[in-house]
Amino acid sequence: MNFSRRTVLGGALGLGGAALLSACGDDSEGSGSSEVTFGSNYSDSVPKSAMEAVLNGYRSSGKTVKVNTVDHNSFQENINRYLQGNPDDVITWFAGYRMQFFAKQGLVGDLSDLWKEVGGDFSNALRAASTGEDGKQYFLPFYNYPWGVFYRKSLWQQKGYTEPRNLDAFKALCEQMKKDGLTPIAFADKDGWPAMGTFDYLNMRINGYQFHVDLMAGKEAWTDNKLKGVFDTWRGLLPYHQPGANGRTWQEAAQSLLNRQSGMYVGGTFVGEQFPGAELDDLDFFAFPEINPQFGRDSVEAPIDGFMLAAKPKNRSGALDLLKYLASGPAELAYLKSNPTNIAANGKADTGGYNALQKKSQQLVSSAKHISQFLDRDTRPDFASQVMIGALQTFINKPDDVDGLLKSIEAQKKTIFTS
Repeated sequence: MNFSRRTVLGGALGLGGAALLSACGDDSEGSGSSEVTFGSNYSDSVPKSAMEAVLNGYRSSGKTVKVNTVDHNSFQENINRYLQGNPDDVITWFAGYRMQFFAKQGLVGDLSDLWKEVGGDFSNALRAASTGEDGKQYFLPFYNYPWGVFYRKSLWQQKGYTEPRNLDAFKALCEQMKKDGLTPIAFADKDGWPAMGTFDYLNMRINGYQFHVDLMAGKEAWTDNKLKGVFDTWRGLLPYHQPGANGRTWQEAAQSLLNRQSGMYVGGTFVGEQFPGAELDDLDFFAFPEINPQFGRDSVEAPIDGFMLAAKPKNRSGALDLLKYLASGPAELAYLKSNPTNIAANGKADTGGYNALQKKSQQLVSSAKHISQFLDRDTRPDFASQVMIGALQTFINKPDDVDGLLKSIEAQKKTIFTS
């Protein structure tokens, strides 16, 4: 999985967006037939071939699916116009606020009846992430990938490091790593989104999951002292981070972990993509440390990818039949066979073939009281791209003016959320 897929929404409608709209809007083939159309943002080579393997499993029973694959970023940047046009029957997308945003506008279909059939295979946390503000389900989870603090087992064994459970122990470990000549925490934010994961964890560990959700929905003020506490805590950790983060990609940060130059890296399981072959067995992680005992480590950042139904699908019965198949364990495992850094959303999927990283990921997610979707998925796309990318990069470069930064974010938030 190439993580251009994690890129947040941009603004302008470019050539890719036009292709997205015309590819679906001009396609009348299959109307009145058994064909189902499938709008996909799985454009990178690995996920594209993995999804094709999944759909071939469905086609093997004699059913027809026509796939419209569009560049991942173009798909994200133009989905609003796409859904308002003539979209495909089934659409790849993300859980949480990013789904709720379109459900509230009536741009996607109600899947509550399907959930009555398949809901027993999914956790309550996954159901909550698939539910709109009206209490109905509009999303079907396919897989997710948790974020944690990653490290090399062999390096830690050599140095005698142990996993810290709280912030004090985490800082003490960072100090020891510095003494041992390591950069304690690999860090990158050139693409604008990686630092969001660190912010989310600090916020949820200090202020709790519900505050995170309300903040992302524009219901909390960024000038609240709770946010000042988040950035003050982060500022105290920045000396342990790799300098020059705004000029470094996540892949380069992961390489410093691979090369034993850094001791830890806050990221998603996609970090494993930079660990070739047997090296992947040396990669491990732990849950982000506790800061406020009131919330402990009850929340896990684990973005959920899956599917939505068009508001007015051309082939409703066929679309629901395809979605029921995609909800099954075998369908999810067919995808994970080609991309083993993720875990199946279906709780009854056979995990016997999981590698060590997947098994630990499954354990972390299944034990979580709350699952967050990552900042750029838990809030309005325009707020994430137009405000938060620049704000976090500014903080990384100049972390001393927290008050000014928070006032700026709050002013921009008010403009965007009242528009």
